[in-house]
Amino acid sequence: MPSYNPPLRDMQFVMHEVLDAVTELKALPPHADMDADTINAVLEEGGKFASQVVFPLNLSGDAEGCKLDKTTHEVTPPKGFKEAYQQYVEGGWPALSCDPEYGGQGLPHVVNQCLYEMLNSANQAWTMYPGLSHGAYEALHAHGSDWQKKVYLPKLVSGEWTGTMCLTEPHCGTDLGLLRSKAEPQADGSYKITGEKIFISAGEHDMVENIVHLVLARLPDAPAGSKGISLFAVPKFNVNEDGSMGARNAIHCGALEHKMGIHANATAQMVLQGATGTLIGEPNKGLRAMFVMMNTARLGVGNQSLGLTEVAYQNALAYAKDRLQMRSLSGTKAKDKPADPIIVHPDVRRMLLTAKAWAEGGRALAMYTALLIEKELHHPDEKVRKDAGAFVALLTPIVKAFLTDNGFAAAVECQQVFGGHGYIHEWGMEQFVRDARINMIYEGTNTVQALDLLGRKVLGDQGAVLKKLGKEIAAFIETEGVNEKMAEFINPLATLAGQMEKFTTEIGFRGLQNADEVGAAATPYLRVAGHLVFSYMFARMAQAALRAIEAGNTDSFYQGKLQTARFYFSRLYPETASLMQTTRSGSKVLLDTEAALA
Repeated sequence: MPSYNPPLRDMQFVMHEVLDAVTELKALPPHADMDADTINAVLEEGGKFASQVVFPLNLSGDAEGCKLDKTTHEVTPPKGFKEAYQQYVEGGWPALSCDPEYGGQGLPHVVNQCLYEMLNSANQAWTMYPGLSHGAYEALHAHGSDWQKKVYLPKLVSGEWTGTMCLTEPHCGTDLGLLRSKAEPQADGSYKITGEKIFISAGEHDMVENIVHLVLARLPDAPAGSKGISLFAVPKFNVNEDGSMGARNAIHCGALEHKMGIHANATAQMVLQGATGTLIGEPNKGLRAMFVMMNTARLGVGNQSLGLTEVAYQNALAYAKDRLQMRSLSGTKAKDKPADPIIVHPDVRRMLLTAKAWAEGGRALAMYTALLIEKELHHPDEKVRKDAGAFVALLTPIVKAFLTDNGFAAAVECQQVFGGHGYIHEWGMEQFVRDARINMIYEGTNTVQALDLLGRKVLGDQGAVLKKLGKEIAAFIETEGVNEKMAEFINPLATLAGQMEKFTTEIGFRGLQNADEVGAAATPYLRVAGHLVFSYMFARMAQAALRAIEAGNTDSFYQGKLQTARFYFSRLYPETASLMQTTRSGSKVLLDTEAALA
C-alpha cells in the first residue's frame, strides 16, 4: 500500500525562508495582520485532512470508479467520497482563500495553493470535485451580475454547491470558435441553452445539492468564431429569485467517459435540452469571463502534477531504501543483509533525485506564482498590481505545461524504481503514472500552452514582460554574484538568462518571415523558459540554505537542499542546450515531410 506524508517542512522553507511570504503579504491591506504561525497551523491541519481522510480513498476510488444510472442520469462517486467531502465542508476548507464578503476566510492564495498540492498528492480524482469550484467562483466573482454573486458565490464558497466549466464539444476541443451550443433569449431575461458538452470534470455527482455549470454557447445573432461566444450560469437545479432551489433543470449526464486515469472523478458528457441559464458578463464576450476560470484551472492542473510528483517520489524513496537487490558496484554496503538496498545504485538515485528536483522546483514556482496573484489582486500600488498580473499571465502556461511534463516524467521514473512491482495496482505507482499522463492533455494541451507562451505572451508584446522577469533575475544575480559559495548556482542561471534574450529574438525574426517557425519552436521554447524560472528558484533555494548553514544551523535539511540544487544544475538543466539546438533546426525539417508522412 502507498503512503503519504505532507511535505510541511519543505513548504515552510519555501514560504518563509525563500520567498519571505509573510513580509510580502503584510504589504497588502487584506493580509496586514498575517503571521507565519497562522499559515503553518492551517497547513498542518490541511495536511492531516489530506493524508488521513482523502488519501485512504485513492486506491479504492480508482478501482471502483463512478457509476451512472442511465435511467435517472444520476452519478454516484466511489465509496467514502461523499463523506470525505462533507468533512471538507465542515472543516471550512472550501472557503480558505475566498472573499470574506461571501463567507470566505480571506487567507492568501499561497496557503490555498499548498493545501491543494497536498490534496492532489492524496487523491487527485477526489480533489477535482471541489477544485473546479474555485474556477467557477473566480469567474463569477470577476464577471457575475449582482444577483449571480449574491446567489451563487456564498454557496460555492461554503462548498454546499460545486461548479464546473462546460467548454468542449464532440467536434471541437481547443478551437472554441467552432462550438455549436445555442442560447435563446427568454422574456424574463434568462436563456434556454441547447447543446452537448464532453470531458466535463465533476459534471454530475451526488456529493452536493446543486452544481453550477458555466457553459459557453452562442446567441442567435452572434458573430462567427470566438468573437460570438457568450458565457452562462446553468445550475443542475434552477435557482429562484430569492436564492432557493427550484425544479430540476434540463441538463443531465448522458454518459461517463472511460478514461485511462482519474477514474474516481465523474468526467461527464453533459446534454442540455433547453436548460435555463443566466448570462455572465456581456453578450458575445464569454471567453473573457471564461478565461478567468480557464487560467485558474491551468494553474490548478500544474498543481495536480506537482502533487503527484511529490507522492510518487515519497513512495519510490521508501521502496528504494527497503528493497534488497544485488550488491553495490563499489562494494557491499549492507554487510548484515543478503543484498544491498537498491538506493545504493547510482541510477536509482538518478531517478529519485529527478523526481525530487521536479517536485521542489515546481513547488517553489507554484508558490512564487501564488504570491504574484495576491499582489495582482491586493497591492495598493497600481503599477505593482499590473506588473504582477503580467508575470502571472507569463508564468501560467509554464506552470501548466512544464510541471505536468515533469510530473509525468517523475511518475514514470518512480514507477521504474519499483521494477515489476511498479505495474501492480496495490503499490499505487501505476495509478500515479496514469493520472499524471492526463494532466498533460486537459485544460489546453501542453502544445497549446507552448503556443500561448511564445506567440501571445512573449512575441505578442515583443518580449516586454519576459524582459521584466529577466531584470528581476539579473538583480538577484548581481547581488549574489560576488558570493563564491553561490557560484555553482549563479553561473548557470546567468548563462541561461543571457541566452534567453538572444534565443527569443532569433525565433521572433524567423517568425516574421514564416509563422510556422513559431509553431515549430513553441514546445522546446517553453521547456527552456521553464528551466529559466526553475534555475531562478533553485538558486534562491540554495541561497536560503547557505544562509541557514552560515548562521550555524546544522540541520541536514539544508545540505539536502544544496545537493538537490546541484543535481538539478548538473543533470536536468543541461537539457536547455539540446532544446535550443533543436529549435534552431527550424520548421522545414517538420513540414517538408510529405513523403515521410504519406
